[in-house]
Amino acid sequence: MSTIAFIGLGHMGGPMAANLVKAGHAVRGFDLAAALLDHAAEQGISATASVAEAVSGAGIVITMLPAGAHVLSVWHELVAVVPPGTLLIDCSTIDMASARKAHALAVAHGCPALDAPVSGGTGGASAGTLTFMVGGDAAVFAGAKALFETMGRKVIHCGGASAGQAAKVCNNMILGISMIAVSEAFVLGERLGLSPQALFDVASVSSGQCWSLTTYCPVPGPVPASPANHGYEPGFAAALMLKDLKLSQAAAQDAGAMTPLGAAATALYQQFADEGFAGKDFSAIITLLRDKTDTR
Repeated sequence: MSTIAFIGLGHMGGPMAANLVKAGHAVRGFDLAAALLDHAAEQGISATASVAEAVSGAGIVITMLPAGAHVLSVWHELVAVVPPGTLLIDCSTIDMASARKAHALAVAHGCPALDAPVSGGTGGASAGTLTFMVGGDAAVFAGAKALFETMGRKVIHCGGASAGQAAKVCNNMILGISMIAVSEAFVLGERLGLSPQALFDVASVSSGQCWSLTTYCPVPGPVPASPANHGYEPGFAAALMLKDLKLSQAAAQDAGAMTPLGAAATALYQQFADEGFAGKDFSAIITLLRDKTDTR
């Protein structure tokens, strides 16, 4: 089994690294937060005091960090200390420009690289059921696919450098828009005297069917596992949805793509966050729509 360095041991990175340990890999972890390092050690991850210490002797380095600036900062450190040939994988969700710069850094140092953002939230990270959207050379992807499969259920090669990030922002733009659409329908149904269960029973087997309805229904009752039944505690926080929607709009602007619904969804989640609900699950956007509905 491989020795793997894992940089970034938060809500997503920590469980992902723990699943690598369960699969038999030796994992050396680093995070700036001491509490996360302590928790990682309890999961069998070797806690280290620096990036350089974490990557010493590792043939694979995985990063899971908040934003493009963090990824580039760490990857500049990496290419200064890892030998050529070390596989560098970034599983963060970041902007396209930063993803391309990270690939270029790796190539200049003689390191194969993959951008591999994930979908599935903290639950998927813990259960090992994430979806990986991977960008990079096809041969490099083929060699790393089994590694991804220890942390996820679906592993999809999306194309060359930054294609994984492209797939992630497009997917999450769909998700943000569809959750608002489902929420609007339930709010309207309430005003028309329709019970949430009746609307769910119809839409879930009709043309309105979608993941935001059938798996993550934003009203309590129809889908017991959805955050709506648990006070909208986040599986995927509104702040993270807002981050991804902003990334989609930056990508759209750079590409000259018209995304009016993506723009509207971004504005609505920004309002939701500004009103103090960034820490709630993104499906709680229904509460904003309900609260702003005319009460006549």
